Amino acid sequence: MLAIDDVLIDGEVAGAKFSCDLALCRGACCVEGELGAPVMISEAEKLREAALDARERLPEKNRRYIRRYDCLEIYQGSLYTRTMAGHECVFAFRDKEIAFCAIEERKPLSCRLFPIRIKKKFGLDYLVYERHAMCRQAVKKGIENNIQLVDYAGKALIERYGLSWYDRLKDLLANSPMNYA
Repeated sequence: MLAIDDVLIDGEVAGAKFSCDLALCRGACCVEGELGAPVMISEAEKLREAALDARERLPEKNRRYIRRYDCLEIYQGSLYTRTMAGHECVFAFRDKEIAFCAIEERKPLSCRLFPIRIKKKFGLDYLVYERHAMCRQAVKKGIENNIQLVDYAGKALIERYGLSWYDRLKDLLANSPMNYA
């Protein structure tokens, strides 16, 4: 485990290679799983506005569902995007065989960080790598192209923790005796 400021980073996050290949996974992260994406309270109103703005990109069944149930739900005290029938995110739409996000430019930070998840440990943010079978091709592509998971999710990490924090993370990984790079 690594630590930078008040953020703990699991060793798997530090050492993983990853690069999503939408053509191969077909947007599975938007349509698989029982819960939607974790949402921070500060993102809730922006997501509701994004749902209104994205109406023309969403299928009618999604629009009806959002009107009836909202685009967010609380589960065990945490906020998530809603899913339809316990699978597909309400913001997902399909173009041929691939699922896309209707709010791509405004989707939650957790979607942009995926497969990194922010958990809590000792009251601090704890970054963990959430492995999924649907991401096998992304791992393979990351290895083939030597793309670190922290680089793949770099923009989202910078948004959450700042450029200085991210630069220190990269320096730590590059100079670590564990040879994460």
